[in-house]
Amino acid sequence: MGTAKTGTDEIAGERRQLINVAYRLLGSVTEAEDAVQDAYARWYALPRSRREEILSPGAWLTTVTGRICLDLLGSARARRERYVGAWLPEPLPDRTEWDHAGGAGPTGPADPADPADQIVLDESVAMAFLIVLESMTPAERVAFVLHDVFRYPFAEIADVLGRTPAACKQLAASARRRVGLARTAVTATGQADVVRHVKEAWETKDIAALVAVLNPAAVMTADGGGMVGTVLRPVEGGARIAQYMVAIADKAPGLELLERSVNGVPGLVAQRAGVVMTVASFDVCDGRVTRIWAVRNPQKLRPWAREAG
Repeated sequence: MGTAKTGTDEIAGERRQLINVAYRLLGSVTEAEDAVQDAYARWYALPRSRREEILSPGAWLTTVTGRICLDLLGSARARRERYVGAWLPEPLPDRTEWDHAGGAGPTGPADPADPADQIVLDESVAMAFLIVLESMTPAERVAFVLHDVFRYPFAEIADVLGRTPAACKQLAASARRRVGLARTAVTATGQADVVRHVKEAWETKDIAALVAVLNPAAVMTADGGGMVGTVLRPVEGGARIAQYMVAIADKAPGLELLERSVNGVPGLVAQRAGVVMTVASFDVCDGRVTRIWAVRNPQKLRPWAREAG
């Protein structure tokens, strides 16, 4: 491993990768950070002689982080049964986009140590993708994310799951079928155009225009976590969603809508007096919105708090 300093640098350099793995496994920046911190604590709790025996500290940390996430996913189902209303993953901002817009926020430039800044925004963190991951069993999710997203071999995944490589391969294949059934293809430009139409229709309270851009079978899910007012059950049907959105606009004068990247995909941010109130993600198919995910829980909007200002 070289000198002690090199070993320490190597360990510290794994943090970004581990945060990316843990967020995709858990759908929560906060829980991902806690899981990675726990893995590092376990590493440093090892006797020095044991640490020196480990040929690949990065692989060790990934295995431990994966096991911690697996345990958290197992307990998450019970926690989410007690959650008020629908549970949605934490949305991620694109910090470069906010900086470009001149909104560095009250605390100044983004802190590079912030876990949200460490996460690579690609299709594997798109809200639609994370929602599909939520439908998997914990073991399927771990096998799929580690193999299909991060290209870890099944032999290493077997150490995380405590199963044979062949069993892990089957889990990933099962998860892949779920993703294949749910995946829809849409370009970022096409999605941006549709989201812009939603924004314009919402701002003008044009129900007919909203209905035109919403799939008749569209579903809107909101996550307030019991901390802010919102619908506790999904709103189904384009016409009902349009009426609900206009009702919200009527009740919230001064609400400003901004086109922003949400988890790397075009979305909308609603803010009032510089405070982010809602972050909305969209799934688009054939030029119309099929799903809307609106996160309003303030605890899940912390990564966005600095951006508005």
